[in-house]
Parts: sequence; C-alpha cells; structure tokens
Amino acid sequence: MQFYVSRLLLVVTRAALKVSGLLFWILVYVAALLAAASYLPEALRLVAKGPFRAFHWKSRKAAPACLTSSKHGQHGQIRIKKSGIRFHYVASGEKGNPLMLLLHGFPENWYSWRYQLDEFCQEYWTVAVDLRGFGSSDSPPDLRDYRMETLLQDIQDLITGLGYSDCVLVGHDWGGTLAWTFAVRHRDMVSRLIVMNAPHPSAFHDYVLAHASQLFSSRYVFLFQLPILPEILLSLGDFENIRKPLIDANMGIQNEKRRLSKDEIEAFVYYPSQKGALTPALNYYRNLFG
Repeated sequence: MQFYVSRLLLVVTRAALKVSGLLFWILVYVAALLAAASYLPEALRLVAKGPFRAFHWKSRKAAPACLTSSKHGQHGQIRIKKSGIRFHYVASGEKGNPLMLLLHGFPENWYSWRYQLDEFCQEYWTVAVDLRGFGSSDSPPDLRDYRMETLLQDIQDLITGLGYSDCVLVGHDWGGTLAWTFAVRHRDMVSRLIVMNAPHPSAFHDYVLAHASQLFSSRYVFLFQLPILPEILLSLGDFENIRKPLIDANMGIQNEKRRLSKDEIEAFVYYPSQKGALTPALNYYRNLFG
C-alpha cells in the first residue's frame, strides 16, 4: 500500500510541476506580447517617416577608426581551451599590476570603457573584454551557449587565462549582472567589485514585484523573449533604437563636451549592424527565464 501511495504522490507531483511550468511560460509570452504592443507606436512612428527608410538598414563594411585604434590600449585575443571561445580585449597598463577586468553591457563592446582604460592604467592592468556574442569575440549560434552558468564560466576562464587568480571586477548593465553573480559564487576571485546601472539581482527581483512602474520600464526584457521581432525593432531606421539612447535630446548624453562624435556613435552600431549579430546578444535575455 505504501508503495502505491508513494507512486501516486510522485505522479501527481510531476504533473503539477509540468502544469506550473507550462503556466509560467504562458505568462512569460503573454507579457512578451503585451510588451511588443507597447513598443508598436514607436515602430509605427519610424515607419511613418518613410517605409523604405524604416526597413532599410545597412551592414557597415568597415569598423570606425576608433574601434581599431590603439589609443586606449593594445588589442589582444585569448582563446579559452575549455570552451574553445576566442575573446577579443583591449588592455592598458603594466601586466604585472593588479588586474581590473571591465565587463560591458547590451548592446555594447570594449569601447564603452575607453575612459576607464585611460584613467586606471597607472595602478592596474586594465582589460576591457568583448563578452561572448559581442564585438569581435566569438558568437556561438546555440541559444544554450548564453546561459548564466556558461557566462560566469567565461569570466572565471578569462581571469585565469590572463594569468591572474583574482581581479577588480567592474561591470555595467549586463556586465554588472554578471559581476554581481560572479562575486557571490567566486568571492575568492574578486578583490573589489564595482557595478554600474545594475542592481543586485535579488534586490531588483523584489523591487520589480513591488513596483509596477519599474516592471513597465523593464518590459523590454519580456519583449526580447520573442523570436525575430526584437531584432527587427532594433534594426528599424538603420538601428535608430540603438543610436537613440546615445544621441537623443532627452535620453542621450546631456553634457555637450561629452557628446559622441559620428565615429563614436558608429562604434556602437558597427557590430550590431553585421548580419545575425543581434541574435547572440539578445540570447542573454532569452536565457533569463530558463
């Protein structure tokens, strides 16, 4: 009798888990569709300017000079033996100094850290890396290649591959989320932690659930769960939704002395403009609910 009761409980538990999992994904995709609907007016605004212009985006043939210049440091590559992934980075300072590892956000690259490469190179070996799926680093095609565990392993492999056992870890946006999580799981490898524009994941989770306004502001996370559509929306108007946060009168850089040149703007458009380049970057978000 005890055997049959145990089996029945097991069957019921498994069925409940499958149903709850299904309901969870239904909620995620309902939220994704609602988020897509909220971005529809912006898409229509771009189309209204001219359908040809809206749906005509060009792949840049050559990188802007600032991306390939050695002004902010020496360009290098490192291939991780375990994963086989090749990472591009720019390093400044003496290698014997403590390592400062800089992790960029979405949809950026090493160039986001140009000022920090210049500022901290006297005391640290500052290394700004193109994360997996970004910039000149390798972009494996499988969605599962961008799971959190894999991304954290990349950071660990980079630190050891560069010849260090620990580092000052600096992250912004997605790089900040990775930095928080890595510091929790590998505290012995992080001597100092600096995070910008990325709250602690647990604190952010609690805050979002308690504040509808923040949930609305973060709705793009749900939008990015959808296939194809996010890539199209980010490409509309020759990548206007990537350029806008950099140059817009309200959202962009307000300090006139710090406003980006045409070349600097292209530094953040060049890589996303390449064929298929947006999908690996978006796969970071598409693994969030896995």
